[in-house]
Amino acid sequence: MSTSLYDPIPGVSPDIYSGKDFAQVARIVYEAAGIVLPQGKAMLVYSRLAPLVRASGLVTFGKYIELLGNDRAELDRTVAALTTNHTFFYREAHHFEHLAQVVRPQVLSQLEARRPVRLWSAGCSSGEETWSIIMTLLGPDRAMGQQIARADIRALASDIAPHAIERGSKAVYPAKDMAPVPAALRSAWTSSVGDDELTIAEPARSIVRFRQLNLLGQWPIKGRFDFIFCRNVMIYFDTPTKEHLVQRFAQVLAPGGFLYIGHSERVTGAATQMLELVGPTIYRRSGP
Repeated sequence: MSTSLYDPIPGVSPDIYSGKDFAQVARIVYEAAGIVLPQGKAMLVYSRLAPLVRASGLVTFGKYIELLGNDRAELDRTVAALTTNHTFFYREAHHFEHLAQVVRPQVLSQLEARRPVRLWSAGCSSGEETWSIIMTLLGPDRAMGQQIARADIRALASDIAPHAIERGSKAVYPAKDMAPVPAALRSAWTSSVGDDELTIAEPARSIVRFRQLNLLGQWPIKGRFDFIFCRNVMIYFDTPTKEHLVQRFAQVLAPGGFLYIGHSERVTGAATQMLELVGPTIYRRSGP
């Protein structure tokens, strides 16, 4: 027998957090960010949001939910708390192999012809993906990489979570976290900060602009991208939202541009008319 959304949450006083509160949070987060919270996530929502409720000075989830309707910054914090910023350098290495072997030569040719190169790390979390992309494009030869960085190449790194954007922009990470990065790239594009941290060096950092952005909102974007990474973001969305988002990505990809998605994600819907699968979770934009 199924349980109603309005039934008590086991282990939590209904005076503090009720099934109705969970249903309201689920609705608000879906409308704000497209994130689907099934009933089985009720306790996860409680554990993630309880610290925010306490920090707000309010004593019940009901009062906190009222706050969400009037405070955009608090809503952003709520959405960020309910998404898992699990990421690491060179995650899904086959994407970076494709980037180095297929895309990088195209980027070099494009820059040599004085044509701009634009890329987007969408849902970049705390920047590990973004900096993996940049180091791969610049390559292990620092002198050559400096020439690339001085050309017309720009990257947008976006995430809905303000704290993730702040960390990505800071670009300082524990040295052990960068172990998956090929040693030659680490040597060329990082420098030590103390005994156990590394930072991304210039001019690599000058390529990237970090920006807080809700992928389901308006995109303040002009022109098209040569490639887009959006990996392990769509796992939070329902099928119509996924299909709409991928279609929007396809529309802002340049012909021949690439879309990289997460290992458990697939392209379906109208976007299949514009994107062809060319490798494991790698799609190429066809047509004009």
